[in-house]
Amino acid sequence: MSNSDEIRWKQRLENFGKAISQLTSACDLEEYTKLEQAGLIKTFEFSFELSWKVLKDLLYYEGYEVNGPRAIIRKGFESGYVDEYDCEILLDALEKRNLLSHAYREITAQEAATLIKDTYYFVLLRLYETLTEKSKK
Repeated sequence: MSNSDEIRWKQRLENFGKAISQLTSACDLEEYTKLEQAGLIKTFEFSFELSWKVLKDLLYYEGYEVNGPRAIIRKGFESGYVDEYDCEILLDALEKRNLLSHAYREITAQEAATLIKDTYYFVLLRLYETLTEKSKK
């Protein structure tokens, strides 16, 4: 809970913001080539990783020692950083990481892109907005 811990979570938040910006650009496209679709999926993957890692850093700064993405997401819910719906969606995204790793299969890639654009993106965006507000306090 030192000043360096505060700096760490805010720096990670800044990186998360850059990732969200890239994900927003990718989600704004109407149609995708196969390469663009793969880029959307990869951009989501690193955005998702940053989402729970920034949450971990914030929780550590607040005095919680939580390890593993599942436990971190649940503690984020308990701490009020994500609501119940978003918590379930983030846990679902965690479970479906295996699906995303098979994006070379066309049907799987299409399913992943739809999940990202219609559901996961908005949850990550809400988390980013919540954490950005927290960083201003």
